[in-house]
Amino acid sequence: MSKRDYYEVLGVSKAASADEIKKAYRRAAVLHHPDKEGGNEEKFKEINEAYDILKDAQKRQRYDQFGHAGVGGASGGGGGGGNPFEGFGGQTGNFDFGDGLGDIFSQFFGGGGQRQRGPQRGRDVEVQLQLTFEEAIFGIEHEMTLDIDDTCEHCKGTTVEPGHDLKTCPTCHGAGQQTRVMNTMFGAIQQTVPCDTCHGRGKIPEKVCTVCRGTGTQRRKQSIKVKIPAGIDDGATMRLSGRGEAITDGEKGDLYVHIRVKAHKKFTREGDIVLSEEHVDMVDAALGTEIEVETVDGTVRMKVPAGTQSGTDFKLSGHGVPHMNSDRRGPHIVSITVDTPTKLSKKQKEILRDFSD
Repeated sequence: MSKRDYYEVLGVSKAASADEIKKAYRRAAVLHHPDKEGGNEEKFKEINEAYDILKDAQKRQRYDQFGHAGVGGASGGGGGGGNPFEGFGGQTGNFDFGDGLGDIFSQFFGGGGQRQRGPQRGRDVEVQLQLTFEEAIFGIEHEMTLDIDDTCEHCKGTTVEPGHDLKTCPTCHGAGQQTRVMNTMFGAIQQTVPCDTCHGRGKIPEKVCTVCRGTGTQRRKQSIKVKIPAGIDDGATMRLSGRGEAITDGEKGDLYVHIRVKAHKKFTREGDIVLSEEHVDMVDAALGTEIEVETVDGTVRMKVPAGTQSGTDFKLSGHGVPHMNSDRRGPHIVSITVDTPTKLSKKQKEILRDFSD
């Protein structure tokens, strides 16, 4: 079967502008859309094929010069049994109407056949957990209490009072959908929507759960234990799959725990390194000494060699932050500050002068 001239299909002349071709396509597509009462699937397919060629300047030039042979029979093909909506990004019903008409068709036709049966997943929950510096370094198991929608304990989420069953919805007869006819500027258009009675389930309870009133969920407090890994840092987020809010006929949402770490009065952190500062007096720095250094593991002894200058850093290996999922730890860096005395006795000054000479 030979194909009709594309210009004839859209009802425009060969001299038609791109804007005229687009307007003609819109009119023809609305008139023959298969979901519309009186629509014609074959004509709609033919219209899409013609517009796919004529809207593209290069394809149109080849078509004008060589006819159908110049465009390889056109995208979407002319043979029977193919997808009548091909040629629009490879997705059924992804039409290029422009000027908001695509949104209108999406509303009328349910997005090209994909029917929304209501939410299939519960709401995600986000909480913030504040840790001490040491808790973030070594990890902790923290128990938190959340007030969220959880599966109804009485009906186990079925929405049915125990001892009773689900029955076929009398409104949609188990289909879960209803077809409505809407009178629009384009004429009467059929729209398929989730059933108002069963909300897309196809079944309703013989007797509604007396606790959750048919929602399948109930608001209640629940305790959740969260295992915080050693080495977690400020600003990290942990995702606990399936620990969010419940929903009827769907999986639970997720719980997101945002970590905040309190500042420490002595330590700071850079990645896997713990940093602190220790003071020694001028004489000990000059002669050398041994001092006690506070670390996250407790107090350790550290040698300060003779001649140490202010600002010198010393590394205590293995006293820093644990690497995530590893037994290794970073270092603790101790920065030495040499204190210069500000009040000296007369004798002390004489000693210093003699030392200077």
